[in-house]
Amino acid sequence: MTKHLTPVYRRDFSKRLRTLGFEGPYAGGHHEFMLRGNRRLILPNPHRSVIGANLLIRLSRQAGVSLDEWFSVK
Repeated sequence: MTKHLTPVYRRDFSKRLRTLGFEGPYAGGHHEFMLRGNRRLILPNPHRSVIGANLLIRLSRQAGVSLDEWFSVK
């Protein structure tokens, strides 16, 4: 069975990242960001509450989170 990424609410995205070891979100410039070690992930603006699958793929690559890790967290 192949798992597919589906859109996720921004709040759920942040919760899942915290479960994966990120801290935050912290306020910064124009965008909030989260930290894990020396990696800084800039979050999209909260004006749209849903993060689409394409943006989710790009953000997970920037965060250094594999799809297996992403699906292992609920």
